[in-house]
Amino acid sequence: MNNFDFRSVPTLINRIGAAANLAEILLRHYPQLRRVLIVTDRGFLATGLAAPSIASLENAGLHVSVYADVQADPPENLVLQALAHARQHQTELVIGMGGGSSMDVAKLVAVLANSRQALSDMYGIDKIQGQRLPLIQIPTTAGTGSEVTPIAIVTTGATNADIAILDAELTLGLSCEKKYP
Repeated sequence: MNNFDFRSVPTLINRIGAAANLAEILLRHYPQLRRVLIVTDRGFLATGLAAPSIASLENAGLHVSVYADVQADPPENLVLQALAHARQHQTELVIGMGGGSSMDVAKLVAVLANSRQALSDMYGIDKIQGQRLPLIQIPTTAGTGSEVTPIAIVTTGATNADIAILDAELTLGLSCEKKYP
């Protein structure tokens, strides 16, 4: 694969080894930066793959805090815990590193860190108020696209079904071509 930079997010960097040179990239864009938060999950952190990025940041003199309690389809309370962590460490920039859930939590923390808006007031389209912190997304899986979308998934439990019934007979006569709402 050839290295390239692509501007859409407004900047998308595709470069082997970029994560190990994270401080250089960040300081080029944010020269006054001093405090960063990495949002990830315990499984990814345990692989050691985040270590070069963390070392790059620390070797550049940046204060690095890590919130590694992200789980799939993060519930509201997890987002609020990550937010409290960010505020406690006076985060200036948020890095989502991992799968879609880690990046979604990072998005929400970046938006909420300097805001008085409640998380629940953001649910829906065009509901976010205020200015977010700078946000860097580093996906470690392929598929969600969370690094380039403005959407974040949070679960409340309020919409979970009480019972789900699967009956294969109901699908036997359906057309493969027709789309059903």
